[in-house]
Amino acid sequence: MSPQLEVQLIAAVIAAACAIPGVFLVLRRTAMMSDAISHTVLLGIVLGFFLTRDIESPWLFVGAMLMGVVTVSFVEVISRTQLVKEDTAIGLVFPALFSIAVILISRFAGNVHLDVDAVLLGEIALAPFDRFMAFGQDWGPRALVIGVIILLVNLLFVVAFYKELKLTTFDPGLAIALGFSSVLLHYSLMALVSVTAVGAFDAVGSILVIALFIVPPAAAYLLTDRLSHMLGLSILTGVGSAVCGYWMARSLDVSISGSMATMTGVFFAVALLFAPERGLIAIALRRLRQRWEFATQMLALHLLNHEGTPDAEVESRVETLNEHLHWQTAFTKRVIQLAEQNGLVQRQSDLLILTDRGRQVAQQASLS
Repeated sequence: MSPQLEVQLIAAVIAAACAIPGVFLVLRRTAMMSDAISHTVLLGIVLGFFLTRDIESPWLFVGAMLMGVVTVSFVEVISRTQLVKEDTAIGLVFPALFSIAVILISRFAGNVHLDVDAVLLGEIALAPFDRFMAFGQDWGPRALVIGVIILLVNLLFVVAFYKELKLTTFDPGLAIALGFSSVLLHYSLMALVSVTAVGAFDAVGSILVIALFIVPPAAAYLLTDRLSHMLGLSILTGVGSAVCGYWMARSLDVSISGSMATMTGVFFAVALLFAPERGLIAIALRRLRQRWEFATQMLALHLLNHEGTPDAEVESRVETLNEHLHWQTAFTKRVIQLAEQNGLVQRQSDLLILTDRGRQVAQQASLS
């Protein structure tokens, strides 16, 4: 397998692994927590290294995961004081823990491959050359093997606790009433986020990890309301961003991780514009349609209010509607045209007459 293909596979697997817990972070409105965890786990890695003096030790993973849980605990303890909001608590905790990690690295681990820049930015182009050797065989790039394991763990977690996660995400009060431990699931999810972030550090860096945690799920949220579809679309968006970002970086000769993060933004922008219900274009068209619908209802209501009265003939004349309804001439012509197309009014010479359908619409509008 060529290094180019391996880079794309590594990025795609990491993107899929990040997208799964990212959906629940976005739905629970705790997406900022992924930013905090993605930085503070560095302190767990540093402390694990100080204990083992081995950069390859699995205890680094354990330390990072525990530090992610500690981060969540600190944030919630500060938030429960009700002196500051949750986002402020995150802003207090994660810079403090991250800065401690940076100080420890610069002071005590200067000659060790624990580089802050590598953690933040990563270098996925070099990932295929760090091989995972076990039982005398080459199993492929270390980042790919770790990514696949984390992806499988994330999938198994969501499949095993899908109903519980769905319930605690959308209705935590009901979950507590039914006896589900929302706190346990919350901390399990944050531990999963920690493990995923650590697994992606060497390859893509924490900045791209944050983008993959948040942006693909946010794009999927714009496209569907069903959780199962959201998970699938989030994975597809993340993988598509990773692959497209690689080819963008190759064609422009720029940073691979930066290009992938940029493509997540491009995919989100497309979803933001063209999502069928929540997209900006759909919202603009819906508002325009509602404007014309409201105008035709106002026309029908105006005609109904004056129907059978002495001034009905004057109020029903096309040329007097501009003045009486305070509309522009072009706008009035368009409203009358739409009302005729929808069967609300009929023209009789220069008068507008309500149809039965128009009368029903006007009556419903008067009751609403």
